[in-house]
Amino acid sequence: MDFSSTAKDQKKGVDQSILLCCKFFVSESRSMATLDVIERAARSNPETVIVNKFLDGAYNRARYTLVSYVLHDCNGSVVYSPLQQTVIAMAEAAFNAINLEFHDGAHPRLGVVDDIVFHPLAGASLHEAAWLAKRVSADIGNRFNVPVFLYAAAHPTGKELDTIRRELGYYRPNFQGSQWAGWAMPDTVPLSPDEGPNVVSRAKGITMIGARPWVALYNVPILCTDVSAARRIARKVSARGGGLPTVQTLGLVHGEDSTEIACMLLEPNQIGADRVQHRVEMLAALEGLDVEKGYFTDFSPEMIVDKYIKLITANRS
Repeated sequence: MDFSSTAKDQKKGVDQSILLCCKFFVSESRSMATLDVIERAARSNPETVIVNKFLDGAYNRARYTLVSYVLHDCNGSVVYSPLQQTVIAMAEAAFNAINLEFHDGAHPRLGVVDDIVFHPLAGASLHEAAWLAKRVSADIGNRFNVPVFLYAAAHPTGKELDTIRRELGYYRPNFQGSQWAGWAMPDTVPLSPDEGPNVVSRAKGITMIGARPWVALYNVPILCTDVSAARRIARKVSARGGGLPTVQTLGLVHGEDSTEIACMLLEPNQIGADRVQHRVEMLAALEGLDVEKGYFTDFSPEMIVDKYIKLITANRS
């Protein structure tokens, strides 16, 4: 069956009703030539739209937010999404253009394509997001010989991203005290990947792929260079440290004169940025530190759907 033709025939009925979002994290933000290659790959399929791009030079990390539709067969089973083809094309471009051995930055990472997460939007379900995550993981693991670890709804038991990362040593800096550089893990991964080989290419690293409800990413700058203080604050903000439920945090160096609390809000409608900001400010004051207003690194789901509709309509006109 030609699913591309099916997509073309049915797209008017699905564009605004069953949509998936992909956040694609790549370990590069300083080479515009490299990012241009990845973006050209993303734009090779006109049925997928880049609705946002976030670059962080200090972290040497970029995130692309992509959206497209999902199609089902007559029995209601998921059969196709243009996101699969697009994400694989981006991954191939990234693996060809980036060598993890020469990468460094202030944000942890384990791979060239460090993380891919799918979120349901509009009328889509978490089941559909997980279906796509598993399809993409099989492609990346088998085509590019990269160990892939599934998480959240894509994992057989729902194992969460931070748990797997902790088991793999993701949170331990390996270069100059507060930086990450190259591949510093064993050549054989300590956990069995869900897809791909057990042996790691030092040039590619490993990839995490998951599916989960919407996660908001919110960062709070702290006006100090003491990363130990930032990490103390980050821990007390996080659920793991007894802080705010469903909030995960990292205290990181961010440039030459500041640090930052990078936050994942796993249930942003329950614990939002305002509560995170207030708690960071309170804890920073106890350390005698000043805090700037935090910022989201992506749009809200509603804004993303709106941008997708506008962009896909413009592309077809």
